[in-house]
Amino acid sequence: MALSPLQLKEIYDVHKQRVYSTALHYTSNVEDAEEITQDVFVKVFQQYHQFQHQAALSTWIYRITINQSLDFLKKKKTKKHFFSFGTKTDHEFLYLNTPNCEHPGFKLEQKEEAKLLMNAIDMLTEQQKTAFILAKLDGLSHTEISDIMQISIPAVESLVFRAKSKLQSILEKKYSHLRKK
Repeated sequence: MALSPLQLKEIYDVHKQRVYSTALHYTSNVEDAEEITQDVFVKVFQQYHQFQHQAALSTWIYRITINQSLDFLKKKKTKKHFFSFGTKTDHEFLYLNTPNCEHPGFKLEQKEEAKLLMNAIDMLTEQQKTAFILAKLDGLSHTEISDIMQISIPAVESLVFRAKSKLQSILEKKYSHLRKK
């Protein structure tokens, strides 16, 4: 079933902020998030006739957003590796693999900490990263995440728990010099 221009605009208006916010949580870059948002709605409008109404429209749009974000990051990482020939030092590797962190939610003095956090989040598996972002950054319930990721609620709980544990371990190593002895 084709949508009228008015229906398309309504879907966009209702969901654009959440799509953009989720994409921004994945990329930490305003331009990248805008590009992903545009790609998501192009896909939503092109594939709406395939939407089977077994889940909420917002759940379907979230799935598309997550897939577009992950695909975008894979392509971006592939481009970085394609253009970076030769052996890289640890410093060059970290530089090439650190997110830009242009997230407007971070104040200037928080940018460095945000970079470290986003770099740590990027070290999670795709499943852990998705569950963590949806739970902790987007504030969704485990039931909503379960619907979006198409996994059980205990699986969501496990992914979020493992993501938090891994992030804690990564950040403790990074900040070990700051711990009180």
